[in-house]
Amino acid sequence: MKITTIGRGNIGGGLARLWEQAGHDVTTLGSEGGDASDADVVLVSVPSNSVSEALGKVTGLEGKIAIDTANAFAGRNEEYESFAHEVKAHTNGPVAKAFNANFATLYDQIGEQRVRPSCLYAADDEAREVAEQLIRDAGYDPVSAGGLENARALEDFVPGLFAKIGQVFYRFAPPGEL
Repeated sequence: MKITTIGRGNIGGGLARLWEQAGHDVTTLGSEGGDASDADVVLVSVPSNSVSEALGKVTGLEGKIAIDTANAFAGRNEEYESFAHEVKAHTNGPVAKAFNANFATLYDQIGEQRVRPSCLYAADDEAREVAEQLIRDAGYDPVSAGGLENARALEDFVPGLFAKIGQVFYRFAPPGEL
């Protein structure tokens, strides 16, 4: 896949590295913006209070599948139901919410785990297959939280729980799969 990451920080840069190792063609864009016309999918990995500003500096987003990683640590634009919905307003394409509940500082340790850790995601139907593939290619097992209408629940989950317990891998699985 051709992937453009918007954001080169811990999450955007870390996922870019994992996806390159998995054989994807990855372009990273920073705060200066750029062109995503060649991308099959874009990852939006910028501070939550700068989603609209960052996407305003990128051309070629129209109709693209996008994956949003934001959490509300830096504020939220309440005009939108979730950060994923804010991304969707700029791309007019299918969106998934993923990687917001995984700690980028642990990316280098994914492969050392006895079992693949989980990655919770919520997605439009048209973004589901791509999101699941990129979650697997980053070393995680995808766990669906349903449609994009559940993106805000994933955003609220992180400060509500993970901010209290610290950096962990986690595993969600139906009975009989552990």
